[in-house]
Amino acid sequence: MPMPRWWGHVNKRVFNPLTLAAGKSPVLIHVGRVSGATYRTPLDAHPVAGGYLFVLVYGSGSDWVRNVLAADGARLRVDGREVELTSPRVIGKDEAFRALPDEVARPPRVLRITEFLRMDLAAG
Repeated sequence: MPMPRWWGHVNKRVFNPLTLAAGKSPVLIHVGRVSGATYRTPLDAHPVAGGYLFVLVYGSGSDWVRNVLAADGARLRVDGREVELTSPRVIGKDEAFRALPDEVARPPRVLRITEFLRMDLAAG
């Protein structure tokens, strides 16, 4: 796992609410796989051909990733609009780096990030 899980808890409780309140970052809207509650998670969302790519800073075991995989999709609020995303799948860094435009910075190697989540734009 690239980042320690404890840092993820700090991020979830302290920094995510501040980021949401600022209203400038993309926000993934997903449903809890156990609770059924709607969650909003600020994330870096990178547009790629036919969808979006997300860097899994805390790995694929993160709650939001597991929620999206269980629900087979989510909504993304980005640039003042909401888009429906489907077909979530965890991919490796080679595939992710090929999908990302050249001008998008890759995660620093020191973070050891090897997993990414890719989702497709829903048809229609």
